Amino acid sequence: MKTRDGSALVLVAALGGMFLAMLDQTIVGTALPRIVGELGGGELYTWVVTAYLLTSTVTVPLYGRLSDQHGRKPLLLVGMVVFVAGSALCGLAQDMTQLIAFRALQGLGAGALVPLSLALVLEMFPPGSPRGARTQGALGGVMALAYLAGPFLGGVFTDQASWRWGFYVNVPLGAVVIAIVALRLPWRPGTGGGGRPDYAGIAVFTVAITALLVGLTEKGLDGHTWTDAPVAGPILLALAGLAAFVAVERRAANPMMPMHLFGNRTYTLVNVTSFVTAFCLYAGVVFLPRYFQEALGAGATESGLRIYPMTLAMVVGSGVMGLLMSRTRVYKPWLLASPFLLAAGTLLCVNLALDTGGLALAGWMLLIGLGMGPMLSGLTVAVQQALPPAYLGTASANLTFFRQIGGSVALAVGGALYTSTVTAEAPAQGLAAAHASAAAVAVPSIGVAGAVIALVALAAMPGRRLELPAVPQTKIDAGFAS
Repeated sequence: MKTRDGSALVLVAALGGMFLAMLDQTIVGTALPRIVGELGGGELYTWVVTAYLLTSTVTVPLYGRLSDQHGRKPLLLVGMVVFVAGSALCGLAQDMTQLIAFRALQGLGAGALVPLSLALVLEMFPPGSPRGARTQGALGGVMALAYLAGPFLGGVFTDQASWRWGFYVNVPLGAVVIAIVALRLPWRPGTGGGGRPDYAGIAVFTVAITALLVGLTEKGLDGHTWTDAPVAGPILLALAGLAAFVAVERRAANPMMPMHLFGNRTYTLVNVTSFVTAFCLYAGVVFLPRYFQEALGAGATESGLRIYPMTLAMVVGSGVMGLLMSRTRVYKPWLLASPFLLAAGTLLCVNLALDTGGLALAGWMLLIGLGMGPMLSGLTVAVQQALPPAYLGTASANLTFFRQIGGSVALAVGGALYTSTVTAEAPAQGLAAAHASAAAVAVPSIGVAGAVIALVALAAMPGRRLELPAVPQTKIDAGFAS
C-alpha cells in the first residue's frame, strides 16, 4: 500500500501543477474588466493575457528538452517556484505595467508545468501498463476541468471577493505541490545527453515565437487587418525567424527542438492534429461564452456555467478514450471518431441566433466536448508511443506547444471573422443579433476547418498497438516508496 500511496501522491501533485498552469490561461479573462477599472491602463488590457501566453509558450519546448537531458524533478521544481512567485506578485500588482510584468514571470514558470507533468505521468503509468491508459484519460479530464473552472472561478472571485484572489489561490496550492514533488518524487537522471545548451536556437526561437504571438494579438484588436503593419510586420518576422530556427537546429549539437524527430510520421501528424484541434477547442471555450455574454446578455459567471455541457463532455470523452485504449490496446480508431463529432457539433452552431433553444445548444456543445476529450488524452499516448523514452519530455512539450500556438491562431482568425460580422450586421440587425450572427460564423468556420484537417492527419497516421512497458509497473512504483 505504501508504494501505491507514494506514486498516487506524486500523481496528484503533477496533475495539480498542470491544472493550475492551465487554469491561469483562462481565469483572468472574466476578471479583466474589473482589473482595468481598478488599475487603469485599458489600452494594455490584452497584454495581461498575452504576456502569460507568450512566456509560457516560448519556454515549453525548452523545459521539455532540458528535462530529457537533466531529469524532470529539478526542472519541474524550478517551474513551480517561479510560477508561485509570479502568482503572488500578480496579486500584489499596483498598476497595469506591474501586472503585465508579473504575468510574464508567472508564464516563465508555467511553461514547465504542463509538459513535465505529462511526461511524469507517462513515465509513472505507461499506456501499455494496467493503469496507464486510464490514467491518460484522467490527464485529459484535468485539462478539460481547467477550461471549465477558469472562467467560472475568475467570475466568482471577481464578483464575491477580489480579482486578486484569482492569483493568490495559486500560492497555497502551489506550495503543497512543491512540497510533495520535493519530498516524494525520486530524482532520475536525464537520458537525452548533456552538453552545451542550444543558446542560438533558444534566442532565435524566442524572437520568432514572440513576433508571431505579437502579430496575432494585434490582429485580435479591433480595426486591424492582416496587411496592417502591426500585424503583417511581426508575422513576417516570425516566418523568417522560424526558417532561421530550423537552419540553426539542424546544425546544433544539442538542439532544443530536434528536427530529426519530425521525420517520424506519427510524431509529425500528432503535432499537426494538436495544432488544428485547438481551433475546435477555442471555438467552444472562447466564442460560445462571448455569444452568451454579448448576444444573450449573460454575466461572466453565468456564461462560464452555460458551457458546462461541453466541458463536462470533454471530461467524459477523455475518460472513455482511456478505457477504450486500456481494453483494446489501440488508439487510432478512437481518435478517428473524434473529428466527426467535432465537425458535427461546430457545424450545428451555424444555427446560433437570439432564440436558439438551450437544449439544442447543449446537444451541440455535448458533441464538441465528446470529440475534444479524446484528443486531450489520446494524442498524448500516440506521441509517447512514437518516440524513444529519451525524447519523452520533448514530445510532451511540443504537443503542448503546438496546441497553444494553434489556439493563438484560432483566436486571431476567429476573432477577425467575429468582428467583421458584427460590423457588417449590427446596423441592420442590432448589436445583440449581430453578435449571435458573428458566433454562427466564427464557431463553424474555425471548428469545421480544424476537424477536417485533423481527420486527414489522423487517417494518414500509422496504426499501432500500445506497447507494454519495458519495466514492470511494480518496479516503476517502487521508486516512490522510498
